[in-house]
Amino acid sequence: MSTPDSTLPTEAQVTFADLDLPAQLQKAVDDLGFTTPSPIQAEAIPALLAGRDITGVAQTGTGKTAAFGIPLLAAVDPAADVSRGHVQALVLAPTRELAMQVADAVESFAAHMPGVRVLPVYGGAPYVPQQRALRDGVQVVVGTPGRIMDHLERGSLHLDTVKFLVLDEADEMLRMGFAEDVEKIFGQAATERQVALFSATMPPAIRAVADTHLNNPVQVAVSRQSSTVTAVEQTYAVVPFRHKVGSLVRVLATSEADATIVFTRTRAAAEEVGVALVERGVSAATISGDVAQKEREKIVERLRNGSLDVLVATDVAARGLDVDRIGLVVNFDIPREPEAYVHRVGRTGRAGRTGRALSFVTPHERGKLKHIERTIRAKLTEVEIPSPRDVSAHRARTILGTVPARLEAGRLDLYTELLSEHLAPREDGTAPDAAQVAAALLALAVGDDGPAHRAAQEEHERERAEVKGGRTRETHRAERGDRDGDRTRRHPRADRDGRGESGRGIRRPAEGTRYRIAVGHTHGAQPRGIVGALTNEGGLRGGDIGKIDIFGNFSLVDITKPLDDATMNRIGRANVAGRQLRISVDKGAPERRAPRTERRPAHAAH
Repeated sequence: MSTPDSTLPTEAQVTFADLDLPAQLQKAVDDLGFTTPSPIQAEAIPALLAGRDITGVAQTGTGKTAAFGIPLLAAVDPAADVSRGHVQALVLAPTRELAMQVADAVESFAAHMPGVRVLPVYGGAPYVPQQRALRDGVQVVVGTPGRIMDHLERGSLHLDTVKFLVLDEADEMLRMGFAEDVEKIFGQAATERQVALFSATMPPAIRAVADTHLNNPVQVAVSRQSSTVTAVEQTYAVVPFRHKVGSLVRVLATSEADATIVFTRTRAAAEEVGVALVERGVSAATISGDVAQKEREKIVERLRNGSLDVLVATDVAARGLDVDRIGLVVNFDIPREPEAYVHRVGRTGRAGRTGRALSFVTPHERGKLKHIERTIRAKLTEVEIPSPRDVSAHRARTILGTVPARLEAGRLDLYTELLSEHLAPREDGTAPDAAQVAAALLALAVGDDGPAHRAAQEEHERERAEVKGGRTRETHRAERGDRDGDRTRRHPRADRDGRGESGRGIRRPAEGTRYRIAVGHTHGAQPRGIVGALTNEGGLRGGDIGKIDIFGNFSLVDITKPLDDATMNRIGRANVAGRQLRISVDKGAPERRAPRTERRPAHAAH
């Protein structure tokens, strides 16, 4: 779809300099190193700068934040009175992580706009600092619908001066049960405002929102990505969940890539995997929605300059990441959506280089793999995970490859003398075999002390036989809790009781207090919507939430820690499937129909 300005160059020729940005925003764009806008930016920015409403259909990783963030700031008047909660721009995001990320990005675009302040507001954070910031005055608020509603009800936020309103990831927002809140927020916003609605899909519910609240919008769409870059070798390996961390360590140990990104579905998993890698001596760091923008920039710079080799990240945290050194992408958790797979794989094979993508697929996830292959119109090649023997061989070859240079460097007299002494005949006339001594030295150099490595190799062979021969009862039990990534996850660090390879211990399901909430499957409640409300409005972490039993008119949720009155009140006012949760401690009941038992969706912790 063409932009409203027909004088713009063709898409291949457009630069940010062609978009006629205000000088302060152009300077920020230059500082950030942006030169060529993405397709969604090239179409949306001119339309929004011209004052038009837009509906933008674009997948994750297409540059939506800049597409609305830059025009949003162009509409802001830094000199206007914004005290006492009268803001000029509002961005609604479905999750607190996305709200933080968008706020950080908008702040970076406003680097040369003195006086412009951006405030993220979301559940789980204290109210008082947010109220104080709103009272003192901010131009831009980025927040989750539930917390925005709380501030509106408390009178700490007013939308009668809003000039620019954005719905980001609108389909996800409605899917999480925020439709009613969104309607109320629109109802309190100024009638003369500009609206940008971005969504990965445009189902009837989203189309109805656009028809109701947008004024003759320009429709901007980026076509669905159906293929990945040809410079990337795309492979997969079948790995039971409990073996994933050990497999990842061996993949990294044998990789020739300069740098690697490891993708997980959830923030909690990213943190766990990152810590597990560091504990095993891997130069790794983690970025997720909790990482501040400045810290994220430091981590990315380390990745660029070679002081960091492995980055563990969620999809949201890795948006916009562009580092030429990345030669390998590992999908520790296979993504749910093919578009997310395309975005992940696109982090490698850049700047004319070749790259490799490896996806860990548990035995029950083969269907997801086929779905990805159909979408990208390509077949992934199955590969074997390196064994401990392969790791030792790789390290040994690497050391042997450095021998010629070390010989040329000289100064080996001390070691020659020591070896000569060690190889000298003994009193009984026997002498050590020189080749065996060299082999032992090489084994020690690569960390192979014999028995432990032999046991690890045998364990690996049993694992491969298990995968090839079909799942054992133990494997079935272990993976039954990982269906779709929504069940009990294995803890990658719980191997301190001597039970073998890393990743064998279990992180138990959440236990503690069982709570009752007033939505059930007859209302259309889904686990992800319940978890979204608990994490966004209640401030809980994904790991705090255990089993979810969904009945007809209510649901039961296990939460590890008891909730205080303030948290209960916040959660109780949250909406799922258009109904308030009205949470209370479960008192039990004499009879209940069989529930739909679910585990928390792992991705909802993003």
